[in-house]
Amino acid sequence: MQGHTGKKTFPCATCGKTFSTKVMLTIHMRIHTGEKPFTCVACRKHFTQKSNLATHMRIHTGEKPYLCRICGSHLSTKDSLASHMRIHKGEKPFSCEICGKRFTNRQSLPIHMRTHTEEKPFSCITCGKSFTQKGHLTDYIKGHTGEKPFTCTTCGKSFRERRGLTAHIRSHTGERPFSCEICGKRFTNRKSLPIHMRIHM
Repeated sequence: MQGHTGKKTFPCATCGKTFSTKVMLTIHMRIHTGEKPFTCVACRKHFTQKSNLATHMRIHTGEKPYLCRICGSHLSTKDSLASHMRIHKGEKPFSCEICGKRFTNRQSLPIHMRTHTEEKPFSCITCGKSFTQKGHLTDYIKGHTGEKPFTCTTCGKSFRERRGLTAHIRSHTGERPFSCEICGKRFTNRKSLPIHMRIHM
């Protein structure tokens, strides 16, 4: 009944934090012991909680049970849905302490911080070129293999990177999501914006 009363009578002997059930204390103790008893059968990654493993398995199964009722997008986790909803609401609660740039999700902040520190922790084992993001390295490696897995369904042109395909599709749709804050001119890709900004400088 202790779990229902809200009393936290099970203390952690290591850090002193208290819990309302013995099960919650047992799960918490894995932070200190490093124990990860739940293993993914597909990639052998280990987890401290069964629920975390179940969420992880969606990477392999492709399951996306959370639906955005605004745009119809499907997402794999509740956190992903919450982060996605901030895009619709225009919320950017996470800000960079150096430049003030704001982000919709917490994960984007440490990635952004590398633009200030110039840290590039992901390196190509073939040529040594380094990247700030793992996804950029994955896409770059395809240049060595010649792989172009992203194909435009309109014209059949293929791309090494998903972002290359995304930018290309705008040539068909006419979408220009990147705009100059000074004159309002719009562009199909992000790289064109800093080039354009030079005319204002």
